Amino acid sequence: MRKILSGNEAVARGAYEAGVKFAAAYPGTPSTEILENIVKYKDYINCQWSPNEKVAVEAAAGASMGGVRALAAMKHVGLNVAADPFFSMAYIGSNGGFVIISADDPSMHSSQNEQDNRHYARHAKVPCIEPSDSQEAKDFIKYAMEISEQFDTPVLFRMTTRICHSKGIVELGEREEAKKRKFKRDFHKQVIIPANARILHLKVEKRMKDLEEYGYNCALNKMEMNSKELGIITSSIAYQYAKEIFPSASILKLGLTNPLPKKLIREFAEKVDNLYVIEELDPIMEEQIKAIGIEVTGKDKLPITYEFNLNVVEEALTGKKSYEKIELPKIPARPPALCPGCPHRAVFYTLHKLDVNVTGDIGCYTLGTLPPLSALHTCVCMGASIGNAQGIEKAMEMNGENPTGKVVAVIGDSTFIHSGITGLIDVVYNKGVSTICIMDNSITAMTGHQDHPATGKTLMGEKTHKLDFVELCKAIGIKKENIRTVSAFNVKKLKEVFTEEINKSEPSVVITQGPCIFIEPKDKVRPIFQVNEEKCKNCGICLQVGCPAIYQKHDKAYIDPLFCWGCSVCSQVCPFGAIESKERCE
Repeated sequence: MRKILSGNEAVARGAYEAGVKFAAAYPGTPSTEILENIVKYKDYINCQWSPNEKVAVEAAAGASMGGVRALAAMKHVGLNVAADPFFSMAYIGSNGGFVIISADDPSMHSSQNEQDNRHYARHAKVPCIEPSDSQEAKDFIKYAMEISEQFDTPVLFRMTTRICHSKGIVELGEREEAKKRKFKRDFHKQVIIPANARILHLKVEKRMKDLEEYGYNCALNKMEMNSKELGIITSSIAYQYAKEIFPSASILKLGLTNPLPKKLIREFAEKVDNLYVIEELDPIMEEQIKAIGIEVTGKDKLPITYEFNLNVVEEALTGKKSYEKIELPKIPARPPALCPGCPHRAVFYTLHKLDVNVTGDIGCYTLGTLPPLSALHTCVCMGASIGNAQGIEKAMEMNGENPTGKVVAVIGDSTFIHSGITGLIDVVYNKGVSTICIMDNSITAMTGHQDHPATGKTLMGEKTHKLDFVELCKAIGIKKENIRTVSAFNVKKLKEVFTEEINKSEPSVVITQGPCIFIEPKDKVRPIFQVNEEKCKNCGICLQVGCPAIYQKHDKAYIDPLFCWGCSVCSQVCPFGAIESKERCE
């Protein structure tokens, strides 16, 4: 049977067919849909959202030790979080097959950087597998599991945005149950103390040599011989561009890119007159090929930044552009904005008006940095807002300033669980005075509304313990009177609570509560708001909340009834009472 699947859907199907029994992840674009599709096979695969990527890898590692095939999935920056267990497992190896999926994001469509995670495979000395389409995304998962078990190693499975989200026809297979294995106590293999690690490192080096030999004949690497005039070494989505731009070229397509099959590369190089290396982002293959004395053309012509496409590759290597760009109608520039009715809007409006330094984090609320809200002043990585606030506060003290009332860290509920808890512990332990705002919208919103430990529901749809932020903050050491919960839509109360808490000379937590508009119960009907033109003075204050439903029309404010969600924030900030509610027509 055939189906049209995205790369992420194909990976999920591949996990099912390969006999995977455990899968864990923290959602992150472009990897999110992998676990969302694996859960369709929950009768066969135990799957879970973990609090962060480190825990996901540790849980999958444990499942592998326990004897079942396991995988962990994440976006590229998630592997930074999971690097500690990833590197240790490179020494420990696997029992059941163990695969870590890294979804890289060239061009940073939804990421804070553009790192090339093939470096991680080289650094940790584990095999790296790269599919070039949806069919391979499915098929290569099985190869990855088999390689993991054969060579006693975790495998890094590198996807990219274009592979994750592009769709293709996939030939489906049946599920094959893996050989049954059991957990075996093995002090010398599974306990990474220095004495054991020194011996295991030798095993890792031998394993890499064995994998290089394996790569010479394996099905993942293939030579497609055509004209000897031009040869191309490539992998991943770049293979598709090479095939289309240079149809008569000979191609060495590598699916196993670490370790590089140097013997195979030498043989290929001897069969062609000119050699190109086409790879997205860093010259990882190119530098290794040059190091063994083979002359190639690569990053001296091809860009080292941003995602490739047909025109980018062709123009760089031939100076021509054969592929017409579709010209879309000119439309006004529209920067990204929080959704109408977003519970974060009033929080940022309030913080902007209070003119405090606001350290931000990764999530929908990062949009609070853009005009007209302009309320966020830093954004580094998941969980950094709290540590940043602590550091800025300490710097103020060292510069002779009083930090009280100056610094607020904002962090989402899922992000707080991911990596904010330890930051809050740091603030309490080191006697900080910052105010931490946990923006609780009851879901992991930016990546598509996945559950987390504070929603009370698992990925598999089961009810579970619901994390209580108030009790957690108390346990960390925040005084009960310094933990405030407030409606995210009550502008007056937000101003009152923030003003009180930021002026305390000890740490405090403000938990703003309001569900993401996409998870509010469908039977809840909110009013709709409209502008009374007779009262409207066209002062523009309602525009400062940054709601896409509000704009100017005929020198008056106007609220588009199709976009109004009924949060009432605009009516609360209007000084003339010109924004009025009415019943919504269903």
